[in-house]
Amino acid sequence: MNGFRTLVLVVLLLVCGCRSRVVYVQLTNVSQQPLYTITVDYPGATFGVNRLDPGKSFRYAIKPQETGPLKIQFADANGKTHNYSGLDLHKNDEGSAEVRLDQEKAEATLRLGR
Repeated sequence: MNGFRTLVLVVLLLVCGCRSRVVYVQLTNVSQQPLYTITVDYPGATFGVNRLDPGKSFRYAIKPQETGPLKIQFADANGKTHNYSGLDLHKNDEGSAEVRLDQEKAEATLRLGR
């Protein structure tokens, strides 16, 4: 019975010690009008938001699978498409990216923790 308890303890320690490294991306609309069709492309995948109202935020956890830039495309209230590219992400990055969007541009800040 002691061997079984030891095995269970080892398995629990291994499981508890494993965690997924993610980057939390927060999109915030800092303008006075809604933004539409926001697409966020990051190394290895993509996510999107159909509409983001003024003053609202959307948070999403991503797990970059390779190295590359964070790319964002969105439409302003008049339907004009805007693009942003920047913030190089790497596999196993962990932290947060804050993206502030207005009717003309996106500005992003990356905070990584190891």
